[in-house]
Amino acid sequence: MESKRTFREDCGYIVREAIRRVQPDEAVRRALEGKDFGAGRLILVAVGKAAWSMARAAADTLGARIDGGVVITKYGHAQGPIPPLEIREAGHPVPDGNSFAATAEALRLTADLRPEDTVLFLLSGGGSALFEQPLIEPAELQSITGRLLACGADIVEINTLRKRLSAVKGGRFAAHCAPARVFGIVLSDIIGDPLDSIASGPAYPDGSRCEEALAIAERYGLELSARAMACLRTETPKSLDNVTTEITGSVRELCAASAEACRALGYEPLILTDRLACEAREAGRFLGAIARSHSQTGKALAFIAGGETVVHVRGTGLGGRNQELALAAAAEIAGMDNAAVFSFGSDGTDGPTDAAGGFADGNTAAAMAAKGFPVEAALRNNDAYHALQSADALIVTGPTGTNVNDAAVVLLRPSAPR
Repeated sequence: MESKRTFREDCGYIVREAIRRVQPDEAVRRALEGKDFGAGRLILVAVGKAAWSMARAAADTLGARIDGGVVITKYGHAQGPIPPLEIREAGHPVPDGNSFAATAEALRLTADLRPEDTVLFLLSGGGSALFEQPLIEPAELQSITGRLLACGADIVEINTLRKRLSAVKGGRFAAHCAPARVFGIVLSDIIGDPLDSIASGPAYPDGSRCEEALAIAERYGLELSARAMACLRTETPKSLDNVTTEITGSVRELCAASAEACRALGYEPLILTDRLACEAREAGRFLGAIARSHSQTGKALAFIAGGETVVHVRGTGLGGRNQELALAAAAEIAGMDNAAVFSFGSDGTDGPTDAAGGFADGNTAAAMAAKGFPVEAALRNNDAYHALQSADALIVTGPTGTNVNDAAVVLLRPSAPR
């Protein structure tokens, strides 16, 4: 392989190519080709971090057949008008006033529909925060969401509670649209593609039970109002006969795309898993250990792990799960001249930051320490962002238009002669 190319350059290429190959545009077009929506009205509702890209593809495919609709996405993710659709940006990962107002608009557009009408529902990750009409006080919902995110609850646990505290989740949006048909196209951001958990399943029967929701609230010590407790004890729709759903993308595709990009650079890729689900720092340490274990093979290798890790926030710093993974890996590969580890979110955002993830090679830990950010101290303070920033080791892509979980990559080259 080309010896003059840096690991950081390889990282940039792999991230760009992987994201390019998992864009939802073509998948949405394929799902809609030849689709007959009958003579009734066709209302488009797109929700999530990839909502704008999905809606743009649908508008290009269907043109004037769309009678109206709304696109609800994260701040900074809309890229311009899509007539005749309304474009709304809102809060993520905690819903805000714009989330509630945009959702009210979607409910207004889909009210009083007839059996011959269709709601084209384009759903991607991030929808749980962006698409919301709370059944409890908004401030309490925001507090619950923030608490669960900070204490390391996984996305399925969080969404199990969200479904019962919302008028649009857990199949309730599809029930609202009845008797109209709902045709859903889903871009999955949850391991295993559980339709009742992706964006908290607005148009899919809920597979969870009240007992599970109550157990999760107890596990994380949530202090809930009487109204919230009553909502947790209320079952969500368990069957919906007006919905058809197609899944268009998932983390498996992100891993495969990352592997192809690695192969194009001369690495021999191996996908370790597409179900990575553990503490971010433990994943980073594990991937760093893999780098050390295979460092003397004499081959150019790439190890890929896709999924979604979690962070227990105990410090006061800034960061995200992909940045924390890279930070932990930096300590494991410190001093190595033939290894790098990086991790990135396919949507281009990682935690409440402007970075998609982080990068580390054998020099990163020392570079951060020299700037006052030793790895262990930064981990204790959950301050991966500032630590990596000090070593120019953040991965910044901007909003990507897709959202299919995260990918972490270990790159190894033959050791330099000594």
